[in-house]
Amino acid sequence: MIRILIADDHPIMRDGLKQILSTFDDISVSGEASDGDGVMALVRRQDFDVLVLDMSMPGKSGIELIKQIRIEKPKLPILILSMHKEEQYAVRTLKAGASGYLCKDGASQQLVQAIRKVAGGGVFVSATTAEHLVQTLTSGQGNHNEQAVAPHTLLSDREFEIFRMIVRGQGVSEIAGELSLSVKTVSTHKTRILEKMRMRSTAELVRYAMSHRLIDADGNDGA
Repeated sequence: MIRILIADDHPIMRDGLKQILSTFDDISVSGEASDGDGVMALVRRQDFDVLVLDMSMPGKSGIELIKQIRIEKPKLPILILSMHKEEQYAVRTLKAGASGYLCKDGASQQLVQAIRKVAGGGVFVSATTAEHLVQTLTSGQGNHNEQAVAPHTLLSDREFEIFRMIVRGQGVSEIAGELSLSVKTVSTHKTRILEKMRMRSTAELVRYAMSHRLIDADGNDGA
């Protein structure tokens, strides 16, 4: 029996996943969490075979949460379930230690396949994501045209996390509180983000994020 922990801040999403998984005899949903603290509390207290994790939840989430889980529960496979199709999210999560990445719009068709794959020690990604990952890992070999690289791919994991929060409309103080950082530290990160992406304002970051489908027209990053 594959014991699953579902982590998503939307009850409707958790209920939908439980309904899908309830029809399979070899899978059991053994826990639910709606935020990063809840995830950590459960993985410390119970043993699970797979964590199905939403990228954006209250509190610690995304790359930082994946890294913390990897430190405390290095053998727990993490399957990222995201609304976002932008391949850079998938690449970053896999490099951080996730075992798979699946878009929510394809979950009903591929979710069980993905869970079984990562539970067995494999990695689950789409063909497009696999190709993008190979390109990313080999980008430093041979002649590399930096101008062809999307600016947001140059950001560190922490900078990318803060970039996502900025373009969702969160202010420096809010970001600092959510990430347990000082306002000065977040401001410094924001300055570096603007410099690396060669932009001058938050408005430019938002326009960039929308044009690269990193957020939708309502400001949601969908991850």
